[in-house]
Amino acid sequence: MYNDKVLDHFDNPRNLGIMENPDAVGTGGDPNCGDYVELFLKIEDNIITDVKYQVNGCPGAIATTSVYSELIKGKHLEDAAEITDVDILEALDNGLPEEKMHCSYLGGKALHAALINYILN
Repeated sequence: MYNDKVLDHFDNPRNLGIMENPDAVGTGGDPNCGDYVELFLKIEDNIITDVKYQVNGCPGAIATTSVYSELIKGKHLEDAAEITDVDILEALDNGLPEEKMHCSYLGGKALHAALINYILN
């Protein structure tokens, strides 16, 4: 059902955890399946210098959030905001089954919420 890369990110999620004193926090979820992500960011000079997250969901939600955290770390805010669900799926070698493709949106939803919170504060 899942490829080896997805299973690796599920078994060994990168950047998982809670961040003390983040510069931005955002959440994202899918009310249809119950998956939920809380994303924490450290930002310096508009660069994401550190990422942590908590995720509640299926292996697809965990794996996509893990790879998403790797993709945005070290990126300028504008570049991170342009990462799409297609980029996430490609980073996982398209290893999600069709019924789990929606998981690729979770990180982006949380990032956009975090960026709005960052700008407004």
